[in-house]
Amino acid sequence: MAHVPQIKIPATYMRGGTSKGMFFSLTDLPESAQVAGEARDNLLLRVIGSPDPYGKQTDGMGGATSSTSKTVILSKSNEPGHDVDYLFGQVSIDKPFVDWSGNCGNLTAAVGAFAISKGLVDADRIPDNGIATVRIWQANIKKTIVAQVPMTDGEVQETGDFELDGVTFPAAEVQVEFMSPVDASEAMFPTGNLVDDLEVAGVGTFKATMINAGIPTVFLNAADIGYTGTELQEAINGDPAALERFETIRAHGAVAMGLIEKIEEAAARQHTPKVAFVSGAAEYTSSSGKEIKSDDIDLNVRALSMGKLHHAMMGTAAVAIGTASAIPGTLVNLAAGGGDREAVTFGHPSGTLKVGAEASQEGGDWTVNKVVMSRSARVLMEGWVRIPGDSF
Repeated sequence: MAHVPQIKIPATYMRGGTSKGMFFSLTDLPESAQVAGEARDNLLLRVIGSPDPYGKQTDGMGGATSSTSKTVILSKSNEPGHDVDYLFGQVSIDKPFVDWSGNCGNLTAAVGAFAISKGLVDADRIPDNGIATVRIWQANIKKTIVAQVPMTDGEVQETGDFELDGVTFPAAEVQVEFMSPVDASEAMFPTGNLVDDLEVAGVGTFKATMINAGIPTVFLNAADIGYTGTELQEAINGDPAALERFETIRAHGAVAMGLIEKIEEAAARQHTPKVAFVSGAAEYTSSSGKEIKSDDIDLNVRALSMGKLHHAMMGTAAVAIGTASAIPGTLVNLAAGGGDREAVTFGHPSGTLKVGAEASQEGGDWTVNKVVMSRSARVLMEGWVRIPGDSF
């Protein structure tokens, strides 16, 4: 019986923050996949093991969660003042599509290290010891991100004692700066309001802060939707009716934010917007068994990604949280106690995270100069990934 043999593609499997993904250099991809289109999408779907009606991604590199069904393509940047172009593809687990509509803030922490190791950053910009500043052009959302990558003896330092809730083992700290996450030409608040009454057909009307910073996000009050804000994954992900309700809310939020025109279009845009719910500081036990005290945090935030409650917090959603917390009157700011803030520490299912934001108001309009947080990253495996030659 005739068959097409497998091909192998140079690839690196990396953890960045609380996510994992397959990293590729653009020029290492087959020629037909070096440009956006069906061939590229089909290749990445096969690499990850999607679509999988069993929801396991057993025949691919995906880990059957939104945090581990991710792909990254990097190339030397043509953008002035940048080192590397970073393109992110969120691969659906059970459906045949790759969502290119947003960024992955967690995997951003691994971009600098990969770019240095693959020679995408000019050698004269990399110190033998100290911190290498890698200037990243996020190609999905056309934004600048700066990663501060530690170097030791000419190599990227991956090990260290920095601990990140949601990641079991310590590693080297990578500071990530999301520069001007909202362009002056864009509306940070697409509806023009810090808080809206979001009417969701068949579900209800809820107070909502809809913000475009880091990633479009719809924030709700936990109490308004029947939660305390201290829930762990199973409380949401084990409730199909709750997941369906959140998806309906997300679809209506997408229309309100101008991301789609019709509710039905949300099914093909699963990566954005995100839905999150907030509550005041309250103690709880994290998924690892760690006791989170109310004095340790300013507020609690829970967020959904690709239809499920995230096990920790998406990096891009953390940008939205930091930005919204710095703007008095948003639901996030009010949950944190209100007033002016330059940083906020929030609780999530795996623990806590601190994020800082520089926000200012001019002529009634809010702008944010940058959002800063610390993550970590390391190479898990490198070599080649194999896929059937006729799968793209």
